[in-house]
Amino acid sequence: MLTDGVLTREEKRLAIRLATALKLEEEQPAQAYAAVENGAELPEGKPLTHDEQRDAYGKVVAVALLNASLSRDEFRVLEHLQDLMGITPEEHEKCLAQAEELAKLRLSDPKAIQRVRETITDLSTIVFSRRDRA
Repeated sequence: MLTDGVLTREEKRLAIRLATALKLEEEQPAQAYAAVENGAELPEGKPLTHDEQRDAYGKVVAVALLNASLSRDEFRVLEHLQDLMGITPEEHEKCLAQAEELAKLRLSDPKAIQRVRETITDLSTIVFSRRDRA
């Protein structure tokens, strides 16, 4: 999130959700931020099972999609999480479907739901086309 030197509002929102999904201690996100800024080593965290990683990824995807207008930074964060956590295209699609269902529950406006669907399509297309090129 800090590769460009700027932590955007959208990236911060995703970082907060990720910290919550990973059940980090209150001080850990600030410690990680300081370590990245100072070029210091990050302390070792507790290992996660793939199910825990997939669950955390799904929660971050849901937050990103409910915004209904993903920025390039958010796409990059999700792409990085997929690579880091070994999220398969099938698992990603499942997370998107779950996020869409959550959006339907939270959003009653059909236009808002359509924007979420369009974002889901864009996300799948962009992220996996980049992965295929790598």
